[in-house]
Amino acid sequence: MTTANDKVILITGASSGIGAATARELAGTGAKLLLGARRTDRLEALAAEIAAAGGIAEFRALDVTSRADMQAFVDHAIARFGRVDVLVNNAGIMPLSPLAALETANWDAMINVNIRGVLNGIAAALPGFTAQGSGHFVNVASLGAHYVVPTGAVYCATKFAVWAITDGIRQEHQDVRATIISPGVVESELGHDITDPGSAAAMAEFRSIAITPDAIARAIRFAVEQPDDVDVSEIIVRPVKGSF
Repeated sequence: MTTANDKVILITGASSGIGAATARELAGTGAKLLLGARRTDRLEALAAEIAAAGGIAEFRALDVTSRADMQAFVDHAIARFGRVDVLVNNAGIMPLSPLAALETANWDAMINVNIRGVLNGIAAALPGFTAQGSGHFVNVASLGAHYVVPTGAVYCATKFAVWAITDGIRQEHQDVRATIISPGVVESELGHDITDPGSAAAMAEFRSIAITPDAIARAIRFAVEQPDDVDVSEIIVRPVKGSF
């Protein structure tokens, strides 16, 4: 295995959960990080924590649903560090509800963040990857990319899309690595925006058995640290106990 030392790694949704844990994990390797999210106060605190431990991390406000914002995020990394080696498309939302609840605003939000956010990241980083002849997309999907559960039809559809998009990168670009990380139940803020009462109660029960975000961060590090000629296509990480 190689190391992530000196790689320039961008992480979306880095203000909490899997994104923040991944930042801490990769900072310890010597990677140069650019952290993006909407909550810049959290990013600032995380970047300061990493710097105090000897790591390199900068941050920038980021709305992944804006193509221009995502392009500016990538351009900032290039201006600051000279290149981008890895983009971790981690930002995502999960306001579950039954289809019959007709929470169409939440459907649109999931499509915009979970699918368009990933596509915006690809659009921003892929030209640079192909120009330099290397690069790595790490797209965070879910076990929901593999099967559908009640109240999760739209959410799972967005994660199926992430799975398909990531495999499309793999097939179309032999000089760009593409990895799907599919977490099971993880302790995080994901789902805090559920407004349907039944879905909220089910999520609380669902999370009675969960792993911590650092488990996913270690999986991401494993994929990133493989030799340049090795592509880890997908990693599924879930609790030993429980079905998910």
